[in-house]
Amino acid sequence: MSVPVLIGKNGRIVGALMMRETVTRFGREGLGFAWLIGEPLMFCIGVLIMWSIIKPEYEHGVRLGPFVMTGYMCLLLLRHQISYSQGAIQGNIGLLFHRQIKVLHIFLARNLLEFMGATAAFVIVYIVLAMLGQVSWPHDILLIYAGWLILTLVSSGLAMTLAALSLRWEVMERLVPLLTYALIPLSGAFFMVDWLPHRFQEMYLLVPIPHGIEMVRAGVFGEFVETHYHPIYALAWGCILNFLALILLADARDRVDVE
Repeated sequence: MSVPVLIGKNGRIVGALMMRETVTRFGREGLGFAWLIGEPLMFCIGVLIMWSIIKPEYEHGVRLGPFVMTGYMCLLLLRHQISYSQGAIQGNIGLLFHRQIKVLHIFLARNLLEFMGATAAFVIVYIVLAMLGQVSWPHDILLIYAGWLILTLVSSGLAMTLAALSLRWEVMERLVPLLTYALIPLSGAFFMVDWLPHRFQEMYLLVPIPHGIEMVRAGVFGEFVETHYHPIYALAWGCILNFLALILLADARDRVDVE
């Protein structure tokens, strides 16, 4: 079988699983698919309103609106990919009766769906806040794209790795929710790397997640706000995590009961 045919076949399977996941999660009635965008949209706006009440308009010279928007949308992408990857196999175990459907198809469908929903919500939130005068238009939109994609790569690799470990050890199902809470301060979603003492900045940047968020913020704020990131380092971590996930998921079908 040629490579284009193989890619097309797997693409159709993942696309069908994404449609099924959308209908299963959001239903056919009411807003349906719109909730994929509406849910993160409402959370982001709610957090922004709350922070605008308790925080000043500027903090460390950074305007509150774009700071909260960039941090929270990035954190939402990260947490949703991790949380929805957990239990992905158990929630779709009946599909594994079909030999054409692989475990990786299920994870790809869920992660792509979360990526599309978070991306659409990010764009809509940005446009709404821009029209309200809370944020300015991006200084470097390509840098935002690059940071967002690098963050997605790292997040999906981490999500699938944790899900694969949960299939091997049940205790991981208890530890993963705790880890997602620990990722809130580790991600750098609610502070800038430049706000840290200089001697801790390079140490903190050993964590791959903040690099994508800092790139997004660099694209939004431009050169007027100091940002710190190493895209090659974060990209390498993303590739390593995804490769590790593929290895751990290689025997995932044998670890679940499909009878």
